[in-house]
Amino acid sequence: MRTPTLHDVAHLAGVSYATADRVLNRRGNVAEKSVRKVEDAVHQLGYVRDIAAANLSRKRRQRLAFVLPRRSHPFFGRMHEQLTRALPHLRTARVEIDIVDFEAFDAASLEAAISGLADRGYHGIAVAGHGRAATQMLKAMREAGTRIVSLVSDRPEESRDHYIGIDNVKAGRTVARLVGMAHAGQTGRVVLAAGSMGASDHADRIAGFRDVMARDFPSIAISDVIETRDRSDLMHTRLREALTEVDATAIYNVGAGNEGLIEVARTAEGRRPFTVVHELSAPCREALEEGTVDVAIDQRPEIETSRAIAWLRAVVDDLPPPPAPELIPAIYVRDNLPDDSLL
Repeated sequence: MRTPTLHDVAHLAGVSYATADRVLNRRGNVAEKSVRKVEDAVHQLGYVRDIAAANLSRKRRQRLAFVLPRRSHPFFGRMHEQLTRALPHLRTARVEIDIVDFEAFDAASLEAAISGLADRGYHGIAVAGHGRAATQMLKAMREAGTRIVSLVSDRPEESRDHYIGIDNVKAGRTVARLVGMAHAGQTGRVVLAAGSMGASDHADRIAGFRDVMARDFPSIAISDVIETRDRSDLMHTRLREALTEVDATAIYNVGAGNEGLIEVARTAEGRRPFTVVHELSAPCREALEEGTVDVAIDQRPEIETSRAIAWLRAVVDDLPPPPAPELIPAIYVRDNLPDDSLL
């Protein structure tokens, strides 16, 4: 059975080829009655538009933007790398992507990055970052027709069309279970570190962690959260101070800055705390191999980036979004590390 064509759609609908083409490519100036006939014909025939051919014939390019913390941030550096690798392929598919960076945890820097996007004709924007002013600007762009994806941590629904990232509450709950199991029924104290409790992904991980610990492991105390802005130097200073004040049996860092944590762990005296970090960076891999860190939770930023591209490309062309099962973070210990060439 041959594949139905646009000529078949026009014939079944009783309209001209030009009219059917106008309906399917959203060019307007078609009577509502004719629109319904064409749509019914498409449904009956199972006709699928050749989006690539349509975009080529109209000389149309998709223009997308990714707003990310700067490449120097290790986690988001992996997103930058994934985008850089994808750009040559995307250009052949008539997709242009601009990377707009900002300083992590700096609301003014994020606001400045987003403020210049509204008048540049982007069809879709993926954003990893939060701020009240940024949310309002994204809401306005969405209402004007730009498709918005929230990356890594979710934002208010009115300011985005879709969220791509792990369930951060579940991630925190998972780490709590690992920490509880490591204590084997004994008492203890956990030192928590985060980039910022103002970042919803970090706050969600902490909330999930606290919930499970309070319910299932009440004999393990939790210290106040150390905020480090994901900076290794702040992590080093503040974690060292915390460890001199309490006898920690576990450390959980929900953000970045792990190089500082690893340095403190390597030079600490006495019993080493059970340590869980986020992100499988090269330093974290080395720390897992040598036994300085016990578990690394990897959010798989390369997959998040690829999913964001695929989702935006589909919805910008009025296609159904691709299927996307829940993104489950990988749990790495020293025994199941992937090939380091994949990092």
